[in-house]
Amino acid sequence: MNSHETIIEPVIEVENLVTHYGNTRILNNVNMQVNSGEIMVIMGGSGSGKSTLLRYLLGLHVPTSGSIRLLGHDITELNAKEMHELRKSMGVSFQGGALFNSMTVGENVCLPLREHTRLDENTMQIMSRMKLSVVNLGGFENLMPSQLSGGMIKRAALARAVIMDPKLLFFDEPSAGLDPVAAAELDDLILRIRKALNTTIVVVTHDLDSTFRIADRITVLDRGNILMIGTVDEVRHSDNERIQSLLNREARHVEIDADEYLRELTGQKSKPL
Repeated sequence: MNSHETIIEPVIEVENLVTHYGNTRILNNVNMQVNSGEIMVIMGGSGSGKSTLLRYLLGLHVPTSGSIRLLGHDITELNAKEMHELRKSMGVSFQGGALFNSMTVGENVCLPLREHTRLDENTMQIMSRMKLSVVNLGGFENLMPSQLSGGMIKRAALARAVIMDPKLLFFDEPSAGLDPVAAAELDDLILRIRKALNTTIVVVTHDLDSTFRIADRITVLDRGNILMIGTVDEVRHSDNERIQSLLNREARHVEIDADEYLRELTGQKSKPL
């Protein structure tokens, strides 16, 4: 092997992941890898399983079968203490920001430090102000979340997600509810954060403009199955009809059996043939 070749190492490895909600299979033999320093966008229509996949990547649920390796650890085999330790290397920015309304912006950003470190109060406040400056919220640490705009809340949530310089950063619909200008600003911020922290980022979104702006690669999900994983250009030029329908925002025609629907509503089982 050439000594100058760059070795690409996956920091997220999903193998044959199967999950159920009750008796309904949600994810069907999902396989994917996310490489170090990469921005991977997971996209798909409503009900495709993208948010479900994110929850399993975060270790919030135990899959039916398969494995999920984060930073070399199979999280399906970790106990609660080991998972707690691993989460120190992970940051999450939730869809609605998930800021605590009873705390100031600065106190919200400090939460991971209070949870996972023994730093003194002054050091935590300095770190909080530094991260708020990174997301263009310098001087806003004493405001309450109710005093912020939607875009500012998203940026404050991002500051909290990166307060411990995580190796893995996860976003759930980062541009949801934002106007196009605020969404574009957040996209630029995600790219800056990746460069500054050299972190690996996974983004779950249905926003095509955002996807094409920030993604190194895209995982396209449909009904719990991966349709393809590829670069922006590869996805754009895919000849898969479902992918093109998604990109062109074409409605999916769904056949509804009225009798079957009524039986489901009334709790009656289908009649045998």
